[in-house]
Amino acid sequence: MKVLVTGGAGYIGSVTAELLLDAGHEVVVFDNLERGHREAVDPRACFVLGDLRDPESIARAMAKASPDAVMHFAAYALVGESMEHPERYFRNNVAGGIHLVEAMIEAGVRRIVFSSTCATYGQPAQVPITEDAPQRPENPYGESKLAFEKLLRWCEELRGLRPVFLRYFNACGATEKFGEDHDPETHLVPIVLQAALGKRKEVQIYGDDYDTPDGTCIRDYIHIVDLAQAHMLALTSSHTGPFNLGTGTGYSVKEVVESARRITGRAVPAVLAPRRPGDPPRLVAGAEKARERLGWKPRFHELEDILESAWKWHQAHPDGYKS
Repeated sequence: MKVLVTGGAGYIGSVTAELLLDAGHEVVVFDNLERGHREAVDPRACFVLGDLRDPESIARAMAKASPDAVMHFAAYALVGESMEHPERYFRNNVAGGIHLVEAMIEAGVRRIVFSSTCATYGQPAQVPITEDAPQRPENPYGESKLAFEKLLRWCEELRGLRPVFLRYFNACGATEKFGEDHDPETHLVPIVLQAALGKRKEVQIYGDDYDTPDGTCIRDYIHIVDLAQAHMLALTSSHTGPFNLGTGTGYSVKEVVESARRITGRAVPAVLAPRRPGDPPRLVAGAEKARERLGWKPRFHELEDILESAWKWHQAHPDGYKS
């Protein structure tokens, strides 16, 4: 298939594009490089510099590429930033998404695999979280992703689109080529590895008085390769609608720090900091639907295996893509 990958210069998009190419698909990466990296674009892909907020930009790219399907990763994804600049998140994640859908409809492209998020659920009433859980986002980031999901649902009913929403939890890990490099970095795994490399003074643990065994927040960490494989399965599946992606196993912040110490053999200084507003104590995926309907079989189940792949990439790229 020929696949247009929006945000293909970012973390998840770059790895998914790599695996698509490995599987023999043709890939067109559409990215504005605002938060992605040109070095993260696989050289086998066709790269188009463009911005979803510019409707003519994506319309031209869609018409020229004439893809069989779209994988959509191009979104702002920082919860804290979304609380400070909600308008920025709706302009990029919702208005940009509208322009993408308009370009797809005009070009006759019907299949879209959307990189959504567990942030659409907000504070879960029960864990593990299943796809039928109430969606009550607690920040503009999650709300913007949910808004685009709703648009795609209506376009499925009224315009013939065939959307899949992949709501995933904490993406981490790396391939030999591509890894995680954000500025600013807010994700725990790269932060602890930067501390191990001496690139960061310490890891801040935001609260240790949650209702969890060690008092720190528990999250479901999923390897980036397993995420990419799920996107590829969704691409050719007959199913539409939402699928959660996660391992179903949660690890606390302290467990991640201790695992990083074991994997790296280095000190990872950690200090206690105040809680962050809106952090749920536990977020763990119920992902049986993806296993049953998409045939998804995650390969990486152990946190240390995931950390080890990320550690190898960060050692080879101590300054991210700049190195």
